Amino acid sequence: MKPTITPEMIRLYDDYTHLSLDRRRFLRDLARAAGGTAAAMAALPLLENNYAQAAIVAPDDQRLVAETVTFAGGDGEMKGYLVRLAGIEARLPAVLVIHENRGLNPHIEDVARRAALAGFLVLAADFLSPLGGTPADEDKAREMISALDADRTVANAVAAIAHLAGHPSSSGKVGAIGFCWGGGLVNQTAIHAPDLAAAVAFYGRVPEPADVAWIKARLLLHYAGLDERINQGVPGFRAALDAAGIDYALHVYEGVNHAFHNDTNAARYDKAAADLAWRRTIDFLAEALKG
Repeated sequence: MKPTITPEMIRLYDDYTHLSLDRRRFLRDLARAAGGTAAAMAALPLLENNYAQAAIVAPDDQRLVAETVTFAGGDGEMKGYLVRLAGIEARLPAVLVIHENRGLNPHIEDVARRAALAGFLVLAADFLSPLGGTPADEDKAREMISALDADRTVANAVAAIAHLAGHPSSSGKVGAIGFCWGGGLVNQTAIHAPDLAAAVAFYGRVPEPADVAWIKARLLLHYAGLDERINQGVPGFRAALDAAGIDYALHVYEGVNHAFHNDTNAARYDKAAADLAWRRTIDFLAEALKG
């Protein structure tokens, strides 16, 4: 029988994935919440990501051309996954995809392919490149994310925007999509990259209100109704956006959890909310990056 995943279990996993709990404490507290070690072990696969489910668009889909690339970051070489429609000679609007705190994994590469099928030139950058790139071990990736220099990371994102703007297959119009940690970085990129035309943040950490006035991009902001950790900053962010006259749309998806878009996570994924948010994202980027 499929185990029941409670809000307490999801909260514990969220604390664990954002490094306020180490794995030993997480498993101990999960056993308490689940009613025993056996129940916790049955629940764990539903809480953790399963990248075997990551290929909504197959890596070898013949409609696409995908390659691993390098490009100049803020002060060093960056790696990424570049994907675009096959057989298209026209220059395409470009989109930077910024990963969660697990680095550039199969799920994010799949998200990049989905965006490419919608008609964009897409770069999923590996922001762990300065530390050697994304490892297979998710716990190690989270530790590495926390060790990144914040200013250098923003500079690498700004450099990725510039790289896409000047790419031979790009129309010169660039947008960005980020998830969780990447959503927060998208917000920071919008502050520091005046040439960014459009930015989409999925449940991303909000910026300081004083920095919001620097944003030139149009924004689309997705939040999960049950995401107390992130949502506590949303009212202040909204007020700052209004005060600065920023062009934005903000959607709260009620009854869903942080990371609701990640279809490799059985406990938190919500198909209805994910599909709606993705449709809104593609429509928004198509409009914002046209011409």
